[in-house]
Amino acid sequence: MAGVLRAERVWVETFTGLRVDQFGRLLKAVRERGGEGCGWGRPWRLPLAERVLLMAVYYRTNLTMRQLAPLFGVSPATVCRVILRLGPLLAIEPARASQDAADRLWIVDGTLIPVRDRTVGASSRNYRFSANVQVIVDAETRLVVATARPAPGNTADAKAWRDSGLAAHCEGVTVIGDGAYINTGLVVPHRKRPGRPLLKGEEEDNAQHRKVRARVEHTFSRMKNYKILRDCRQRSYGLHHAVQAVARMHNLALAA
Repeated sequence: MAGVLRAERVWVETFTGLRVDQFGRLLKAVRERGGEGCGWGRPWRLPLAERVLLMAVYYRTNLTMRQLAPLFGVSPATVCRVILRLGPLLAIEPARASQDAADRLWIVDGTLIPVRDRTVGASSRNYRFSANVQVIVDAETRLVVATARPAPGNTADAKAWRDSGLAAHCEGVTVIGDGAYINTGLVVPHRKRPGRPLLKGEEEDNAQHRKVRARVEHTFSRMKNYKILRDCRQRSYGLHHAVQAVARMHNLALAA
């Protein structure tokens, strides 16, 4: 059975949100990580470019495997194998603080992603079964610096941050967060005390803090154009792989 979608310009740009050259960089990274296969066993029905396109379409549209199969002319079982094989290979590489770390400004925040796997998520404040994913964004470039493994959705942001291990990537860098990250070592807004209103300078600091921190919310909004992050049906590490892959494609889309 012949498929409809091929790794051609019209399909790549329509379904992935990436230009052909950006998709080529993604394809190169997957190939360097061993995406062509282990060199033995039954060969893949699809070439690597179309397998990477399948992954991008899957994350972008959140179609089921039965829906994706006829689009690429393969069986649902083949789609499942492609997703399990290539999911980890699309992951973003966490950035390390560079020599100009003192001049950098990063923003951290958590976002709730609805999940189906009860071992990953928990009932949370968005009235759904969700997972809390911590993400660091560069305030200047708006690129995703790193993402953490999902925590249950009822986990406070401060605890999720402490347990995430992301602090190791932030040595020497100024990192800001919202008021939920108090006592974590991050730069947070000034808080009102009972019977003590904020001073004028503190209100101005908070206004500037909100203006900068809004950039991470904009990043979440763009990342959730990939519908896998609106209702993830993947089990176990599937959500973690999906978040990291979407972060990588988000960064590629912002690249010049």
